[in-house]
Amino acid sequence: MYRSNVLVCGGTGCTSSDSLKIVEKLKEEIAARGLEKEVNVITTGCFGLCALGPIVVVYPEGSFYSMVKIDDIPEIVEEHLLKGRIVTRLLYQETVVEDTIKSLNDTAFYAKQQRIALRNCGVIDPEKIDEYIAMDGYAALGKVLTEMTPTEVIETILASGLRGRGGAGFPTGLKWKFAAANDADQKYVCCNADEGDPGAFMDRSILEGDPHALLEAMAIAGYAIGATQGYVYVRAEYPIAVNRLQIAIDQAHEYGLLGNNIFGTDFCFDVQLRLGAGAFVCGEETSLMTSIEGKRGEPRPRPPFPAVKGLYKKPTILNNVETYANIPRIILLGADWFNSIGTEKSKGTKVFALGGKIEHTGLVEVPMGTTLRTIVEEIGGGIPNGKKFKAAQTGGPSGGCIPPQHLDIPIDYDNLLAIGSMMGSGGLIVMDETTCMVDIAKFFLEFTVDESCGKCTPCRIGTKRLLEMLDKITKGQGTLEMIDEMEELCHYIKDNSLCGLGQTAPNPVLSTLHYFRDEYVQHVVDKKCVAGVCKDLLEFSIIKDKCFGCSMCARQCPAGAITVTDYTAPGKKKPAYEIDTAKCVKCGACLPTCKFGAIVKG
Repeated sequence: MYRSNVLVCGGTGCTSSDSLKIVEKLKEEIAARGLEKEVNVITTGCFGLCALGPIVVVYPEGSFYSMVKIDDIPEIVEEHLLKGRIVTRLLYQETVVEDTIKSLNDTAFYAKQQRIALRNCGVIDPEKIDEYIAMDGYAALGKVLTEMTPTEVIETILASGLRGRGGAGFPTGLKWKFAAANDADQKYVCCNADEGDPGAFMDRSILEGDPHALLEAMAIAGYAIGATQGYVYVRAEYPIAVNRLQIAIDQAHEYGLLGNNIFGTDFCFDVQLRLGAGAFVCGEETSLMTSIEGKRGEPRPRPPFPAVKGLYKKPTILNNVETYANIPRIILLGADWFNSIGTEKSKGTKVFALGGKIEHTGLVEVPMGTTLRTIVEEIGGGIPNGKKFKAAQTGGPSGGCIPPQHLDIPIDYDNLLAIGSMMGSGGLIVMDETTCMVDIAKFFLEFTVDESCGKCTPCRIGTKRLLEMLDKITKGQGTLEMIDEMEELCHYIKDNSLCGLGQTAPNPVLSTLHYFRDEYVQHVVDKKCVAGVCKDLLEFSIIKDKCFGCSMCARQCPAGAITVTDYTAPGKKKPAYEIDTAKCVKCGACLPTCKFGAIVKG
């Protein structure tokens, strides 16, 4: 029994900031002081507060050290682990209140979260199956194989109200029921771990922090529908996730939890990995299955749906990582428990990758129905630098922008659809007043155009035409008629594209047109970008009365566009400077150099 357990985040974010070297340094310093038998160092998955990594948490005190550097480790070991004195200068600011140490769950970031899919992330060593088993791991699989029929498993998932967390929100139990009803000599269970939304890392974090949860859930799904083979389609750009998944598969085989006669029953199930090359279209279920088959990832017409004819033309179910991560808890704690969380039509919790103009970027899991304001202002810590909230983008390139008037909307599948957005896989990008909404629509459309597989004309050509019009508007070359044409084209693309990528591609344009149409009009009529983002519409100038003539801006200008004038401001000793707009390349290099606020853009 160790007296102290030191947990260090080993997720991608913290690893990129040398958290694995911190682990090595911890072990080295602990050994140097003869504490190996008293202090245990554990490499975990993501804690969620990614902006403050690397993170080190010491139990049983619950001391939460943030932004830890390798040079801090000797002090932590000497003061905290050896002498019992907490290093307060390294503590996450919210964990110190009146000289008492609060638990993580009492901080603003964690207090309103409810972790189900993320329950083991930041808690266990994902590369040790025994730690997963100690947290009731594989108990749900044992329960279904020894106490439940396949039909009872499906009825439990149906009764729980679990809906797919990959974006569309289709009832998970219903999908399983359709596949189970089809007789076939072979069926398949697939997992979509190829999240491609910009800024999304929900599935990656679960794979890195709790890979056995996915394997257990897929085996349960296999039992429910009568499948013996599972495939995890994971992007190759997730090396840590891929490595830990393979370790988990090997360990599950060694323990007899994958393979033949699991738990001494007749049930046999195995899982293999398939690496994707980062194609966004392969997030669509039929494209993903086509890719697993070794073909070019392109969508197929539906019907028939995968539950009837999917992978290798056999009945197949596909859910994403987060969906599967809920399954073991539903089996163990019951459908009524899960059904009691969330809203009437959206049960359970949702994981969001919180990013953008927000104080605390990271990973959060909240009950369905939590308001956007709660996530942004309380959990996320609000907008930094005193800026105002302007919008939040949910659903990535397939979603829409939520304006300030909907900050208090309870987030669930139906409410987001009603205001022109969607849940998506869980990316949540916060924007402040310095964001140009026309530019945001252009950014997401550029992504969609680049990722279109090209199979159907509405998506391949339609999104390209949309992007061309957006590009003209951001350059001051648009017309009011063009705005109406864009709106009409958006609806055509939605109605006629083959798959979900094309059908949802116009959403960022439509939502920004709906809520921020005045910005489009300003770009067209006034040739102005109020956020100062669209370079072709920018114009830098110097307020002569504020200029002290220090020449710093002129020395920074790469185009030689800033020159001295014959004007000297009242009370100043040196002549002021001015910007020749004909020479100005609008790089903005001059702006941060002026300490007197004399340079403005508009």
